[in-house]
Amino acid sequence: MLNRRVWGGVILAVACCGGLWAQAQPGTNSITLPASVPDPLEPVNRIMWDFNKELLTHVIKPSSKAYRAVVIKPVRTAITHFGRNLLYPDRLLNNLLQGRWAGARDETSRFLCNTLAGGLGFIDVATWRGLPKSDATFGDTFGQWGWNPQFFLMLPLLGPSNDRDGLGLAADAAANPLIYFDPYSYITYGVYYNNVTDQVDDYVRFSQAEMDPYSLIQYAWTFVRENHVVNFKVEGKQDRPSLETLQSVFFTFDNPEFPDQCKTRSVLIPGTGKKLKFTYWLQHGRAPVVYIVPGLGSHRMSETSIALAELAYKNGFSAVCVSSPFNAEFMEEASTAALPAYSPVDCHDLHVALTEVDHQLGKMYPGRIASRALMGYSMGAYESLYIAAGETNQANLLKFDRYVAINSPVRLLHGIDKLDEFYDAPLQWPAAERTEKIHNTFLKVAALSRSPLRPKLGLPFDAVESRFLIGITFRFILRDIIYSSQERHNQGVLRQPIKDLRRASLYDEILGYSYGDYFAKFVVPYYETRGVDLKAPDALEKASNLRSFTDSLRANPDIRLVENEDDFLLSTDDTAWLQSTFGPRMTLFVRGGHLGNLSHRAVQKAVLAALEERRPVPQGKQPVGPPPQVKDKDTPAKVPAIP
Repeated sequence: MLNRRVWGGVILAVACCGGLWAQAQPGTNSITLPASVPDPLEPVNRIMWDFNKELLTHVIKPSSKAYRAVVIKPVRTAITHFGRNLLYPDRLLNNLLQGRWAGARDETSRFLCNTLAGGLGFIDVATWRGLPKSDATFGDTFGQWGWNPQFFLMLPLLGPSNDRDGLGLAADAAANPLIYFDPYSYITYGVYYNNVTDQVDDYVRFSQAEMDPYSLIQYAWTFVRENHVVNFKVEGKQDRPSLETLQSVFFTFDNPEFPDQCKTRSVLIPGTGKKLKFTYWLQHGRAPVVYIVPGLGSHRMSETSIALAELAYKNGFSAVCVSSPFNAEFMEEASTAALPAYSPVDCHDLHVALTEVDHQLGKMYPGRIASRALMGYSMGAYESLYIAAGETNQANLLKFDRYVAINSPVRLLHGIDKLDEFYDAPLQWPAAERTEKIHNTFLKVAALSRSPLRPKLGLPFDAVESRFLIGITFRFILRDIIYSSQERHNQGVLRQPIKDLRRASLYDEILGYSYGDYFAKFVVPYYETRGVDLKAPDALEKASNLRSFTDSLRANPDIRLVENEDDFLLSTDDTAWLQSTFGPRMTLFVRGGHLGNLSHRAVQKAVLAALEERRPVPQGKQPVGPPPQVKDKDTPAKVPAIP
């Protein structure tokens, strides 16, 4: 399994850049993504990934709960410090082998300080005294000596690696003095288990929330383990809305135990005959419930969904999360269409699923639901408004007492044009430099993830980089949507065979499709076979435009919106339409990009005000916090120190 430092690198790399394998064909008008470490053992590695997932989910995680209940956090931290102190010979040797004399000196000073003054290392006195760390492993040493990894490797329990780091792990183990003295060798395994117990919850949640977590880790690992020097200089102008959007990673749940306080059940969907999972946190007594619909392709256990559930739960609401209609879980279990993108069908399927979930909760907990709110963010907000617009025509489906939309787009076709435009942002760079600049952008993400990030620190990305990071994230979501849909209903568009354990070549091909291509080559032909002509003038535009429902949305007094004026998914006309349609029922923040200000308390208060019937909703434009640091062309951005 990943150690904490590298795991953080993978998670943020995944969150920000989406982790991709493939490359487009090189050329002056194309984007060539940096290649990952080759994965010729992909079928074996995927099987090992599944083995690790099952082991950690069903064995390590349950036992970790018991362990953490008995061994309190300060004691677990002390054991971690002790384990690191024991591995001093390994770090000393590798610092020397790499010619890092200052590092060898620092690690020796830390070892002596913690051993003598810190009770054999249980107390990290050296850090209190400001002595720097200098981590070094044999994998790092081999890299310094010029060994470039030749293939990716998924190790049992230890997780992602490669040929170089795999051999390095064996050498690191040989440098551990305890393995030569039984029974003291078992101390090493005990320390490892202790460290895993504080990481396993994140690992399991990550593996559940991503449609293909293996591919994310396989790609992100390439940049986390590279020895390249990162250039943090911001060479072009910065784009405030996209930088603010990237700050959505700062919105997370406060209580690390909150995700595991949920219950997960499944409900039978009449239209498919399959069972869809949902996750909920129920108040002990009678309370209003809020159903949370996530953004495009997101899972019910995604970070933002859980954070909104915690926000609602802490303020007296029960919270229920379902996956997005564009997520593989919903697509495979609750969608009556082979692929998502046609709003009338997608939103009806979502409404049916929510109705069935509500019926089941009512049977399981009679008298516990006081009122019902539907809250969505991003694409989930759009879908919530779509349901609200047609509620009078759905007599047999659940009626909500409140609809809350957070950063909803208005016109989906405009939104996908922006996502494709952002993915193509690097075309502004010279063709000869393009791939290397993308490579450095990914290295920035991986490097930043190793230090604590705070919202007030300026992110070191110029306009092209920040837009591309957003574009590639959504392009990755599209990749999974196409793969999942074609695995179940192959339309014959893809040339590569669809194989569950060997996806690299197929993913390579799929990444050549833009969102515009998805609609033109997959969605429109599919619905033509179902008797829906989306080629007719404006047919798709009208079906995916909230302006088509202006009258019903304006007439519904139970709708509340929280929007940002600089959201890149909204045009100026869209913002004007929202204001004219919803008036005082909408809170409009001047700044925040797309979901980038959810960590601000003022925005969270607006969300809660929208949910609570008796609390007045703030009206007019609302500023949020200080502006982010936007640097001039020749001024390097301020970034956290990279250890």
